[in-house]
Amino acid sequence: MITPVEAASQFVAQAAVLETLLSVTQDQAAWKPSEKSWSLLEVTNHLWDEEKEDFKKRLDLLLHAPGQEWPSIDPEGWVKGREYAARDQAESLEGFLKERQASVNWLRALSVDDAAWNNKYEHPALGTLFAGDMLASWLSHDLFHTRQILKLHQFYNDEQLKPFSRDYAGGKW
Repeated sequence: MITPVEAASQFVAQAAVLETLLSVTQDQAAWKPSEKSWSLLEVTNHLWDEEKEDFKKRLDLLLHAPGQEWPSIDPEGWVKGREYAARDQAESLEGFLKERQASVNWLRALSVDDAAWNNKYEHPALGTLFAGDMLASWLSHDLFHTRQILKLHQFYNDEQLKPFSRDYAGGKW
């Protein structure tokens, strides 16, 4: 099992990658390949809200108050309800990075015995979730969105480079 300090180090590295990939112009941040997909701006704000209101908060509850009910969240609904698309990309990215640093500091200071990672919560849709599952999911969440961000960069470049093609570079997304 990865330790909280090791997870913190991974979060630092992932934050650096995300900062690089999300440091774009406001126009690029707001661009979407379709009405149904998210923009980089929406992904940035999703990451920020998840950092504040989901993973760390729920992991803390699992580790320190395993029987306590989780506060409700609505990540899909927040995109429109919190008007992510109307926000400033630079401010949103800065907010995410500050919140990520708070998470890193929290993980580095975390002191729990190994048994606490087996504390569980009965999730209505996913069934039994252990504290260790929550940490694994939190780490993976960044990677899932990194893949999404890379695709958005590629689609944006495809649009900007028209009428030319990237076929010579190889592969299709």
